[in-house]
Amino acid sequence: MNDYDPMERMREIEIFGVPALFTDKAIPPEAVHPGMSRYELLAGDGEVAGDLELDEATLQRIDQIAREYEAAGADAVSCLTEPKWFLGSDGIFQAVRREISLPMLRKDFTVDEYQIYQARYLGAEAVLLICSLLETETLARFLDLAHRLGLAALVEAHDEKEIRSAVEAGAEIIGVNNRNLKDFSVDFSNAARLRDLIPPGCVYVAESGVTGPEDAAALRKTGADAALIGEALMRAEDKRKKLAELRGLADAGKQAVRKGNI
Repeated sequence: MNDYDPMERMREIEIFGVPALFTDKAIPPEAVHPGMSRYELLAGDGEVAGDLELDEATLQRIDQIAREYEAAGADAVSCLTEPKWFLGSDGIFQAVRREISLPMLRKDFTVDEYQIYQARYLGAEAVLLICSLLETETLARFLDLAHRLGLAALVEAHDEKEIRSAVEAGAEIIGVNNRNLKDFSVDFSNAARLRDLIPPGCVYVAESGVTGPEDAAALRKTGADAALIGEALMRAEDKRKKLAELRGLADAGKQAVRKGNI
């Protein structure tokens, strides 16, 4: 009989040194700007489909994109590990982790504390916690565990009720998803409408729907501290140029806000 308990092995991680806080690296408090890059290898060609598909050619493609994001100046990279619906995997995450020094967000449907230990073991600096999947009490418990492991947590909300749950649970980074999960339409007014519910001191991340500089600037005007940008960067041939464009107009909007012009 095998007495090995993987949860006990994961708990041993708590005695090790913790990684630098995600917010210190990816979202400097003195100069926050939309530059966080969402790294999702589920797009278009369906080439990545879990660990079984991680052949040498696929790994080389993953490595190349990861290096391009870092060279382009992204502040952080998120990587999917959910295999069934989004064709991610731990193997993909580990491949990216080996290639870059940027903070990484593990993007998955986190519904068990084991996954938070696992994220730490894989080398993540942050985990995704989705309010629609977690009761407030569970969310608070997961946040506490993440912080004890030295992990930040991006807490994703879609409406007023979920924002209140995130705040009550003690979330320090709250993301508002601008995409309607029923019809997948994008509405930036959702970010603006929910902004006032997020208390001072919380980092506010706008998620989904950024396709160009004007979108990034519009989100900056809503008071977003950072943005998760996926498809626009994935499709860009010159990722450095694309990210500079997104950041440039967003920063221009930031300066205009400071001057009272908008």
